[in-house]
Amino acid sequence: MNGSRAASVHIEMSREKDRITIYNAIGLSPPQPASAIITSNPSIKKIHYELLAELRHTLRRFYRFSREAARAAGLTPQHHQALLAIKGFRGRDFVSVGELAESLQLRHHSAVGLVNRLVRRRLVRRAPSETDKRRVEVRLSPLGEARIEQLSAAHLEELRRLSPGVRRMLESMSAE
Repeated sequence: MNGSRAASVHIEMSREKDRITIYNAIGLSPPQPASAIITSNPSIKKIHYELLAELRHTLRRFYRFSREAARAAGLTPQHHQALLAIKGFRGRDFVSVGELAESLQLRHHSAVGLVNRLVRRRLVRRAPSETDKRRVEVRLSPLGEARIEQLSAAHLEELRRLSPGVRRMLESMSAE
């Protein structure tokens, strides 16, 4: 393996290790690659396909609602997702840029650009970490807090509206 290829493999392995560390830190299992999950199962019946299609349709409706609600609040969907990732980070009210990147499944440099745009719009602020001056914490501003509260209330209401149908789908899948 040549030097640049070895360095590239090392960087990818390091990123994967960082991802696993972040998942473990927030109490989640890292996602399995699709290739490890997909298997042939002849016991899948027509009703299973119908349930999966209905669930996917419901998720897409929720996703469309989310995009439209973000735009109505004057945000891009990505800005909304970033504010929610910060506010919803388990155990504290800030994130590092790396944690935000992992949460949104972005590359680090893309998350830096996103944070820059959020800072310019006064939705977040950067602050040096009190425990490690090399780290930067990304925190919601009062405006960011107000926007995520407004959007989260609307999203919770939409989930309440959708939940009977989702509950019915999940119950019928577990009854199979």
